[in-house]
Amino acid sequence: MLRKRLLKASLAAFAVVVFLMSVFPVYWMLNTAFTPNGLTRQQTPSFFPVNFTLENFETVLFDEQQTPFIPALINSLSITLLTVTFALAFAFLSAIALARFQFIGRKTFLVLILLIQMIPGEAMIISIFRVVNDVNLLNTILGLTIVYVATVLPFTIWMLRGFVAGVPQELEEAAMVDGCTRQQAFRRITLPLLAPGLVATGVFGFIQAWNEFLLALVINGRPEMMTLPVWLRTYQQVSSETDWAAIMAGSVLMTIPVLIFFMIVQGRMTSGLVAGAVKG
Repeated sequence: MLRKRLLKASLAAFAVVVFLMSVFPVYWMLNTAFTPNGLTRQQTPSFFPVNFTLENFETVLFDEQQTPFIPALINSLSITLLTVTFALAFAFLSAIALARFQFIGRKTFLVLILLIQMIPGEAMIISIFRVVNDVNLLNTILGLTIVYVATVLPFTIWMLRGFVAGVPQELEEAAMVDGCTRQQAFRRITLPLLAPGLVATGVFGFIQAWNEFLLALVINGRPEMMTLPVWLRTYQQVSSETDWAAIMAGSVLMTIPVLIFFMIVQGRMTSGLVAGAVKG
């Protein structure tokens, strides 16, 4: 009995340590964001914002010498939301075809999806740039959105296929016996059961598009078309000292849309888990 208690206590202590190690970088970002820039380089760091200030956020939002924050935020939101919408639409249709229908080349297509995922994005950056440049979509929201959709789509197809395959086809057949058409059975029975998968896949696409840096730097390099990760790089300068406090303040502002997105989809994920379980 004592050994079990010691084991549970050890596991609990280990979990607390892992949690603190995971949370500390976020706390340090917040601490630095509210600390004057001059104090961020002191030899003895302060674990609490002693001289609490909002000056760093004012610099990020209103400094005319830097690239404006609001246009970069609008660019990131537009590109990310468009990427998630189109990627989910294409991946959903592809996942249904792969999970519900048998056709020639089906297994080959699945293997190709995995192989495409193994190719690093850096290896295709020149080809992607030339293609986007040839169709005159450099420094446009549409151009970067198309690239992001193509980047996110292979994994989203593979991920959604697992969710679709996990829903028994007999549920649709039972609904059709009760008088539903195939479209009604899919909409009322299958689609609610797939809601958690759609949300989880959408979260993956949102995070990947929101945080992507390299493609955005190459394709949308103009100041007025920068996304937030590229915009944040403008505070790291070679000719002068890096404004780390402003970088942390900008990072805090970048996390706010992500938190809002997760707060919205969390409730939808919970409702989707039970919506299709009750016949109505």
